Amino acid sequence: MLNYFEYFSEIEERFSSRRGSILLLNTLDWALIETWREAGIPLEAVLRGIDAAFDKYEARAHKARGRLRKVNSLAWCAQAVMQSAEELVEASTGLAPTTAREPHESGFESERVATFLDQNAQALEAAAVQPATDLGAPSSPTVLSSAMVGSNIWASTASTIAARLRELALSMRSPSPPALDDLDRTLTVLEEKLFAALQSSASEQELVDLKAQADRELAPYRAKMSAVQLRQVQQQFLHKRILELRTLPRLSLFYMSHA
Repeated sequence: MLNYFEYFSEIEERFSSRRGSILLLNTLDWALIETWREAGIPLEAVLRGIDAAFDKYEARAHKARGRLRKVNSLAWCAQAVMQSAEELVEASTGLAPTTAREPHESGFESERVATFLDQNAQALEAAAVQPATDLGAPSSPTVLSSAMVGSNIWASTASTIAARLRELALSMRSPSPPALDDLDRTLTVLEEKLFAALQSSASEQELVDLKAQADRELAPYRAKMSAVQLRQVQQQFLHKRILELRTLPRLSLFYMSHA
């Protein structure tokens, strides 16, 4: 199994190479890569999918005489990556496709998205009544007061975000659901608020330990990554580990199960 950071860097390098210019991946792109890795999609399948997507794009661009918009997101390759993963599995079991595939649902149908939002709201509602961190025995009244304030902020933030997710779920079930791009931008803002509350309520030692773990895993790749990339991966890693410790979900649509 590839190192956590190696999987990310290989995909980013291939995407930038095929795009023809350096483009730092955005939050959704990093979330998408993490989803692929957690789903067990081999790096080979991801790279093949990126190549296939850009091969089709370049053929279309040639016919359009270069009038197509530049590809600015790895998410544009998502469908080709999933197709590549399926073909790799079939080839490995001797079942390579010989007939045209049936069309598949996108995985982002309104009811599926609404269910995803409701499930995340339920998880946050349950977490809101639990302490955000185990602070142990406070060493002074000041520490105790700080811990109580952090816990109260966390509970309030979790409840507020859960209520907002419920509202968004209702909107997805309405006759005119919001565009997925707009919805995910809203989810990104809510996730940033969630991370801020979690970090403010975590103990100093816990955050130090998590940053040290990220530094250890990044060490072999520092020479190959820009300072901006390093910060982005460190922050993504920190967010991921804090959520795992709290058993909390990611809110982005790229973490939605399509099973």
